[in-house]
Amino acid sequence: MTQHHAPRTRLRTHSVFNQSEPLVDINLFNADRILADAVSRNGGDVHSDRLSQFGALTGSAEVQEWGRQANENPPRFKPFDRYGRRIDEVEFHPAYHQLMHAGLEAGVSAAAWHTDTAPHTLHSALLMLMGHADAGVCCPMSMTYACVPALRHASWAGDWIRGATASAYDPAMKPMAEKAGLTIGMAMTEKQGGSDVRANETRAVSIGGDEVELTGHKWFCSAPMSDGFLTLGYEGDGENAALSCFLVPRWRPDGTRNTIEIQRLKDKLGDRSNASSEIEYHGAYARRVGEPGRGVRTIIDMVNHTRLDCLAGSAGLIRTASFHAIWHADRRAAFQRRLIDQPLMREVLAELAMEAEAAMALAFRVAHAFDKMASDPNEAALARILTPIAKYWICKRAPYLVYEAMEAHGGAGFVEESPLPRMFRQSPLNAIWEGSGNVIALDTLRALSRDPESREALLACLARGKGQNAALDALIGRIEASLAGGIGEADARRFSEEAALALSALALMDAGLDAASDAFLARRIASQSTTLGAGHGQIDTEKLIERGRLAV
Repeated sequence: MTQHHAPRTRLRTHSVFNQSEPLVDINLFNADRILADAVSRNGGDVHSDRLSQFGALTGSAEVQEWGRQANENPPRFKPFDRYGRRIDEVEFHPAYHQLMHAGLEAGVSAAAWHTDTAPHTLHSALLMLMGHADAGVCCPMSMTYACVPALRHASWAGDWIRGATASAYDPAMKPMAEKAGLTIGMAMTEKQGGSDVRANETRAVSIGGDEVELTGHKWFCSAPMSDGFLTLGYEGDGENAALSCFLVPRWRPDGTRNTIEIQRLKDKLGDRSNASSEIEYHGAYARRVGEPGRGVRTIIDMVNHTRLDCLAGSAGLIRTASFHAIWHADRRAAFQRRLIDQPLMREVLAELAMEAEAAMALAFRVAHAFDKMASDPNEAALARILTPIAKYWICKRAPYLVYEAMEAHGGAGFVEESPLPRMFRQSPLNAIWEGSGNVIALDTLRALSRDPESREALLACLARGKGQNAALDALIGRIEASLAGGIGEADARRFSEEAALALSALALMDAGLDAASDAFLARRIASQSTTLGAGHGQIDTEKLIERGRLAV
C-alpha cells in the first residue's frame, strides 16, 4: 500500500536582517560635525561650499565604488611596448584615473596655493575627504601639493609650479609643456640608507649650469608615472662631494624619454591603488633645485608639507573608522539589544569618537600654524615643532584605532567586502612614510636643541594649559622638567608621546570641546590608559557618541 506524504514546507535559510546598510550617498562634509567644526574654528568657513560639494562627491556610491575597484585591481608595470622598446610605464585600472580626476580637479593638490584664507586648513580637509574614498591616490596628490615650496628655490621652475597647481589631471605620457596638469613624485631613499639620505650613492655629473645627468638606484620612488621627481644626489668628487636636490623630468629637453628605468613595482601591504617602485637613473637628465650641496635643506620644505599630510591623513582615517563603527553599532543588535546600547560597547565607541575628535583637533591646529607661518613668527616656530610631535602620535594611534573599529563590526569587518580591511592595511603607512617613529621622535629632539624659537613656543603653548586640571599640570611639569634637564635619544619616544598627549588635550580645550577634553584628560592623561574602554574616570558617552555620528 502506497503512503502519500504531504509536501514539506521549504524553510527560508537566507533572510538578511540585523545588518547595517552600506555607508554611501552621504555628504561626508556636511554630515561630519567634527570635520566641519574643525574647519570653521580655524578660519575656513569661506570654503564650506567647496568642501560640501567635494564631500557629496566622495561620499557618493559611485566614488566609493571607484575606491574599491582601484584597490582590487592594482597597477601593473609595463617595461616595454609591443615592439620591445623600453617605455617604463605603469598601467592603472580606469577607476584610479577617475579618482585622480576627482581629487585633482577639486584642488586637493592646488587649493592651498590659490587662496590666502586658511589655505592649509582647506587642503587638509580636502585631503581627508579624498581619503574617505581612497587613501592611495592621496599619495601623488600630497607630493604634488608639497613640491611647491621646494620648487620655489629654482628660478626656472615656474612652469612646473603652474602645472602642479593647475587643478587638472592629465595621465598622458608626454612632455610637460604639452600637458594640462602635472603630478610630481619623490625618489630620495636608497636601499643602503633609507631615512639616512646622506648615505645615498646617486651621483650627478654636470652638463652645464644647473643641468646634470644622474646615475644611481632609488629604493622607493612613489608614483612612478608622475611627470617629474624631486630627488637627491651627490655632486663633486671625494671630500668635495655634496648632496644636492634635483628635479628629474620624465622627458628630456630634446623630446626623448628620460633614462629613468623602473626595476619593479613594490608589493605593498596597503596603498594598493597607487604604484610605488624601485628605479634606476642611467645618465638621467635633471636640473638642480636650490643651492649646490643644500639638498636636504631644500627638500625639507617639501618633507614638512608631506608630514602635515601624513598626520592629517591619519587623523582623517581615524575619523573614518570611528564613524563606520558607530554607524554599524547603531544598526546591529546582539543579545536582544542594539550594540550601541550595550554599556561596554558604548565605552569603546565613546572613546573612539573622543580619539577622532582629538586627532582632528591637533591636526587642524598644525594646519592652522602652517596657515599663519608666513605672517606670524610664533606660529612658524610652532609649526616646526608641532609637526613632528603630532605626526608621531596621530600616525602611531591609527592602526590600533582602526583595529578597534574593525572589532566593533565583528566578523563582518574582517572580510574584504567591508571597507575596514583596506583601512587597516593602510593605517601603518603614514607612521612609516616621511620618517618612521624613531626618526620623527629624534627629529623632535633636534628641533628643540637647534631651534630656540620652537622650544620657547612649545613651552609657552604648554604654559597656557596650567591650572585647569591636576593631571594635566603634572604632565606639563614632567615635560618642562625633561626640557630643562635634557632629553637623551633613548627617551625621545617618551617625550614625544607626553608632549602629544598634552597638546591634544590643549587643542580640545581651546576648541571648547568639553565632553572630549574631559574624557581625554580622564582616560589618556589621569588614567594613563591607551586602550579603549579600560581607563578610569567617568566620561559622557552620550555626548561623545552623538558627536561622533554622521548627521544623517
